[in-house]
Amino acid sequence: MELLWCWIFTGSLMFVDIIWTLPISEEQWLRPEDVQLAEGYLRRFYQLRTSSSSRHQSRNRRDTSAMVDKIKEMQGFFGLEQTGTLDPQTLAVMRRDRCGVPDVENFSVYPKRTKWRNKTITYRIEKYTPDLTREEVDRSFHLALKLWSDAAPLNFVKVNNGKANIVLTFASRTHGDFFPFDGPKGVLAHAFEPGQGMGGDVHFDEDETWTTGQEKPGYNLFTVAAHELGHSLGLSHSKNPSALMYPNYKYYDSAKYTLPRDDVMGIQALYGKPIRKQETVTIPRKCDPNFSVDAVAVIGNEIVFFKDRYMWIRTTWSTYWNQLREGFSSTYLPGINSAINAAYDIPAKGVAYIFTGPKYWVVQQLKMKSHFGSIYEYGFPSTVKHIDAAVHVSGYRKTFFFVGQVYYRYDENKRKMDPGFPRSFPLDLLSIVRKIDAAFELEGHIYLFSGTKAYLYDYRQDRVLKRIPANAWLGC
Repeated sequence: MELLWCWIFTGSLMFVDIIWTLPISEEQWLRPEDVQLAEGYLRRFYQLRTSSSSRHQSRNRRDTSAMVDKIKEMQGFFGLEQTGTLDPQTLAVMRRDRCGVPDVENFSVYPKRTKWRNKTITYRIEKYTPDLTREEVDRSFHLALKLWSDAAPLNFVKVNNGKANIVLTFASRTHGDFFPFDGPKGVLAHAFEPGQGMGGDVHFDEDETWTTGQEKPGYNLFTVAAHELGHSLGLSHSKNPSALMYPNYKYYDSAKYTLPRDDVMGIQALYGKPIRKQETVTIPRKCDPNFSVDAVAVIGNEIVFFKDRYMWIRTTWSTYWNQLREGFSSTYLPGINSAINAAYDIPAKGVAYIFTGPKYWVVQQLKMKSHFGSIYEYGFPSTVKHIDAAVHVSGYRKTFFFVGQVYYRYDENKRKMDPGFPRSFPLDLLSIVRKIDAAFELEGHIYLFSGTKAYLYDYRQDRVLKRIPANAWLGC
């Protein structure tokens, strides 16, 4: 070991602070701030304990040995060479933005298996951040919780007041839990394991800048919340860099992110696998007088009609009904196992968007695996749980979404909702229908489906030109 002598003057008194430094290379001399960083990091995340906390008392060899051991433990956790020295790689990891929960001796899945007894868990947002709108915060937390409920039999219920299992809040510096935040960067948030009182709660550092994407500088709230809520459910940190429960911050896009296997296995070890209801899917009778469709879209050169979890396909150019193909949706759209609520296509891009509840799927061609996103990326309020129908009007480069008796208009170029929406249906349309089930555009014409009927609608003149049975396209 090497001795580093620091002479500290206080008034007329002089103290000698003997710091037992760590083994270092001949080329490298540690700065005092590096040692302070390391000690603080190891105390907070690796339970480093020294015999004295006073800077005016000498530290003994036992302290130095403990620090070397803790550095090795930290290096082992992050997959670094376990030298016990504060090399540049180790210090670089210590400087990264991260979760405030310790990496060791805390949140252990085994053997205590700390978890919630009930699988219906309530949550409440105590304080919002001014960086985002309330809807953006609500949506971020909703999507973060859904990651976990998709992987385990958990049901999260939001309450607006009173007691809740998990309380989420934004705070800065000292905020009443004995774990003060450190200002901008560094520790971004922390959470508590399931339990009474503060158990399960999540605190976000208000000194950070919170975002919903990656366009602006700051930290993505969905990413941080999803990680912290893993702690709220009883998970510890993972050593796997690709896992959500890895302690260091990494941006994840809520539209494309799925829970990695490491995290799935962890949450299922606590709560089990999600319960999948066994449903009997019957094939709809397309020529039934009461037949209606759920969604329609043009995918490639084919018009696709959806009903429940079944679909019919006919080419846009064929007039022969024997060219009609049909089958279960999952056969033609791998990965989409839910009933389809709405769909629309953009011919100029050669893609179609399929909506199932709060998700949408991007489809380029049938039988090709597609990726998904969230409907809230479009700018829908959190009160919208699913889309009834959608249609893209190529002449305007706008997409119309129908929800109940109102509609939204989305600008595909600007990628945001037009101001002044939602609006009620136009009067001529409202006099005929109360709800739109499906819609699609073909050769400049808009077809709107409502119940057992389909309507040829001229959106320029706001006039219904013709009415036909909803199953007329299917050869009935």
